[in-house]
Amino acid sequence: MIIQDVINHLEELAPLAYAEDFDNVGLLVGDKNKKLTGILVTLDTLETVVDEAIEKNCNLIVSFHPIIFKGLTKITGKTYVERVVLKAIKHNIAIYAIHTALDNALQGVNDMICNQLGLVNKKILIPQAATIKKLTTYVPKNEAEQLRNALFKAGAGHIGNYSNCSFNTNGIGTYQGNEYSNPTLGEKGKTHQEEETQVSVIFAKHLESKIIKTLLNTHSYEEVAYEVVTIENKNQTIGMGMMGELEKPISETNFLTLLKSKMKTGCIRHSSFLNKPIKKVAVLGGSGSFAINAAKASGADAFVSADFKYHDFFMAENNILLADIGHYESEQYTKNLLVTYLTKKITNFAVVLSNTNTNPVKYF
Repeated sequence: MIIQDVINHLEELAPLAYAEDFDNVGLLVGDKNKKLTGILVTLDTLETVVDEAIEKNCNLIVSFHPIIFKGLTKITGKTYVERVVLKAIKHNIAIYAIHTALDNALQGVNDMICNQLGLVNKKILIPQAATIKKLTTYVPKNEAEQLRNALFKAGAGHIGNYSNCSFNTNGIGTYQGNEYSNPTLGEKGKTHQEEETQVSVIFAKHLESKIIKTLLNTHSYEEVAYEVVTIENKNQTIGMGMMGELEKPISETNFLTLLKSKMKTGCIRHSSFLNKPIKKVAVLGGSGSFAINAAKASGADAFVSADFKYHDFFMAENNILLADIGHYESEQYTKNLLVTYLTKKITNFAVVLSNTNTNPVKYF
């Protein structure tokens, strides 16, 4: 097995196409074609984490946060980022970051928070826009079923709980090939009419190259007419944050006690109590102040996230309980998620959960 094989598994869970534009995800350091010796999973890649990888004979570090976030203009070892990169390169260790690709995944960071809190009836809080595309093409009528099935197999035609979805219209197509053409049906130099089916299917944007390749390999025409457009429909399985419900309503103080216990945080900063029970809970791992309005609009009784600033708490406006549990604390179970996932996918290599606590924030 090579490092790219592990990357393929990771990108099935969290395709990089859904990472935020500002992010730096994917293979950041190393050669994807190197043979794998072991995988170390961590939240952050620090020098101590690289040392741990060396000790445990892991030549791939799968990190939630990217060690290289902005471009490096020099690598001299002056900063902790430069020292990590230098040490990783020196010891032939690759570093892969998954960050907001996993934030936006249905079974990602926020799903883990929901599971820790025992939330049910989960759904995406802020569905990501422009994640669904539509392919329209034209195929000889007697080949339409074969083409549809090939596109379905490649991943097209999935809408929520339904698969093999398409729309089909029959009509007459015309074309005339020039002297250099080699038409499958008809003769060059003569206008040909063919009974065709217009086939339309939707697909997730990360599958576009695979869908187009399948179309071109399956279609019998020398020149295949098709168009791909991005549609406005919201994908309810991709996006930031999650919304769920507690099995039974509980008081605000009991909710914060539950939160402190389940998320193992030393401190919770919160907005004013509203003296009403907590049932609906919105969550977002990491810095989540940008989602406060979305949490309020969702009807949540509480919003759990991190890195709220002073003025962010005013945005509660007496209709939601805001709870800041700490950045590290909100994402700490992410590495457990990745270890569990990779262990199921890869049985013949060690997938090691890093025991290095990378939380830079301490409580007195």
